[in-house]
Amino acid sequence: MELSTTQPPGEPLPLTALQRVHTSLPRGACDTHTHIFGPATQFPYAPERTYTPADAPFKALLALHRTLGIERGVLVQPGCHGYDLSAVLDAVARGQGQYRAVALLRDDATADEVARLDRAGVRGVRFNFVAHLQNTPWEQVEKTARLIAPFGWHICIHSDNLSLPDLLNKLLTLPVPFVLDHMGRVSADKGVDDPLFQAMLALAGNRSAWVKVSGIDRISGTGKRPFADGNPFVRALVQAMPDQILWGSDWPHPNVRTEMPDEGQLLNTFLALCPDAADRQRILVDNPQQLYRFDEPDLKGNAS
Repeated sequence: MELSTTQPPGEPLPLTALQRVHTSLPRGACDTHTHIFGPATQFPYAPERTYTPADAPFKALLALHRTLGIERGVLVQPGCHGYDLSAVLDAVARGQGQYRAVALLRDDATADEVARLDRAGVRGVRFNFVAHLQNTPWEQVEKTARLIAPFGWHICIHSDNLSLPDLLNKLLTLPVPFVLDHMGRVSADKGVDDPLFQAMLALAGNRSAWVKVSGIDRISGTGKRPFADGNPFVRALVQAMPDQILWGSDWPHPNVRTEMPDEGQLLNTFLALCPDAADRQRILVDNPQQLYRFDEPDLKGNAS
């Protein structure tokens, strides 16, 4: 698989030798959390960025997805590209209706801009509420939610166990659905009986609330593959709310602080913890279709 030809000092690259996926995926299976970086020669990084990743272009993501048996994907705009959506919009345009994007929007975005991005394949807006990133005032989240509501978009929230308690009740007041990235980045060390995780499970049945089973390495206390201390959280979410769950790889794992995850292993872990074929269909195909509204193509086609 083609990866970066430029690697900043100390910036780890994704693994290239991956565990083989043991089970065939349902047609139209979707990876709902990925990023692409550059290539910087074509899509320069934002001058105000807080990190400089190794290039991880769309071509490399396509190669990964073909290896895993994934036919659809969602590109989440990374902070290193700021508000310049050129890279993800180029990728979505090349994705033949099978790739969608989640954007970062300036606070002065207009309905006309949202309409243009909707036509281009954007389906949501992301906000960060974690300690090492610049967080957004809640009033801006509310303003953006009102702006995007007519377009059927959602709010994507990158939180952690410090910010999530205050966010949960606020998110339920929004006029649009919300998605919690990386299982809210709760701490696996606290166990599934922790009140914060139980509050997340209590979202079951609220069709405005969605949770991404992604970033198991980010909640793990071990930092070591296969991040098995996160397994009980995945299992509990799948059992409690399969109609509100999405799966994502988080490739190419920006700002990783653990061993580099193995995407094949991540997918095998999810499949083992979600053994029911109907639940796999919901989580990998039906739920993403509801949020991201992919085209209904001949799935034998290949993006280029």
